Amino acid sequence: MRRNLTTILIATATLALTLTACGSSDETAADKPPATSTTPDPTMSKALEKAGIPAKPEGAERVALLAALKAVNPALVADEDKAISNSRNQCSTINGGGNAQSTAKARFSTNEHEVTDAEAVAINAALKATLCG
Repeated sequence: MRRNLTTILIATATLALTLTACGSSDETAADKPPATSTTPDPTMSKALEKAGIPAKPEGAERVALLAALKAVNPALVADEDKAISNSRNQCSTINGGGNAQSTAKARFSTNEHEVTDAEAVAINAALKATLCG
């Protein structure tokens, strides 16, 4: 028992030292670059476009997409950001010729709501009309 405790303490101390060694003590928050950039990376945009994933919808396009999904089932937009992410990724399946119905069921189902076959068909129709073009 004492041996296991010693091993755990040594491992914890090693991990703590490793993590604290990752940063420089003379860096201030002002010196660090922002964690995310608001400027889109053209290379990433082209890769997403090539994969059939549209740009993140903004403004009226976002409102229309969320309204279309809510019309299918309000549970689909309980987490709006997740609904947008799911929609963008689903466009890749729709545009790429994958099994859109089964993918929609898997992608949009949650612990609180399991998407039905009819809802999956309606989700894909809504995405074709609003986002996936």
